[in-house]
Amino acid sequence: MNLKQLEVFLWVAELKGFTKAAKRLYMSQPAVSFQIQSLEEFLGVKLFWRNEKNVILTEAGKLLFEQAKQVVAHYYKIKSAINDLKELKTGSFTIGASTIPGEYVLPKLIGNFHRQFPGIQINMRIAGSAQIETWLLNRDIDIGFCGTPISGKEIECLPFLTDHLVLIAPPDHFRKAGEEVKIDNLIKEKFILRESGSGTRKTFEASLARIGISKEQLNVVMEMGSTRAIITAVEAGLGVSVVSFLAAREPLLLGLIKEIPVHDLDLNRKLYVIRDQSWMNNFAAEAFYNFISKGSPDNQGPFADKLFYSCFVMSILTIFMSCADFPLASVLTAAI
Repeated sequence: MNLKQLEVFLWVAELKGFTKAAKRLYMSQPAVSFQIQSLEEFLGVKLFWRNEKNVILTEAGKLLFEQAKQVVAHYYKIKSAINDLKELKTGSFTIGASTIPGEYVLPKLIGNFHRQFPGIQINMRIAGSAQIETWLLNRDIDIGFCGTPISGKEIECLPFLTDHLVLIAPPDHFRKAGEEVKIDNLIKEKFILRESGSGTRKTFEASLARIGISKEQLNVVMEMGSTRAIITAVEAGLGVSVVSFLAAREPLLLGLIKEIPVHDLDLNRKLYVIRDQSWMNNFAAEAFYNFISKGSPDNQGPFADKLFYSCFVMSILTIFMSCADFPLASVLTAAI
């Protein structure tokens, strides 16, 4: 028994004739008769009584008629729902993101995506980069965004955005904003860092290792699991830290903290988008992945230009304001 047989049966019963059903289905009458005969043979019962004028449902036929209507209706309901998923009229998926992409990059991209596909529900979970990897491997999320590359069988990890880390200090720190600090002096500072496993911390420690400084040489006085908390601690004068410029730019403009360049230390890093190709079959998640791949900051010139131009301008303004006691930080923030 198949769906075609049930559809033919329903039309013959509804129109009370093989010829009428054949015309409605754009089939020949013998083809309609063959479908009914095959269905009757499968079920082992007669479904119609035939006479010269019309056909009449048997008792078995009446029973099948009610059930077949539900089966066919349910089939088309399923087909419609699947088509809606494929056409992105509906659906849902879950993103896992580390702090910087989750709080400072993805909300805008998700907003742009939602305007294009309003029927799709997006859930986002934020944690450290190490947790993002665990979530992806456990299939708790569909797509991940993190600050460190992840490798593994069937794991696709691609650069998504270039991020720049900055050394931040309290506004009353003895060094002037923009005054370069040498590496030898850097290790004398009291550091407030993200927890172990954080992408920001891994990048900072790897940068130090490249110039011969081990993480054990740092004077780490505090660890925190939140970039916002670290910035607040720096504001309070508890120490210095290295954070993403995306997180620090507003406090810098407002004069709550200041940036101190580090001589000969490369603090650029990549943010990555990751997915497990072995089970990626969520239409909405696939659409979002393609959306950010084609329009990601590194791949889309205008977005990247706007982002990094803003970062450059704000760095200059931050230094200028710290030297000239510039009073219009909020205006400049809005302008950028």
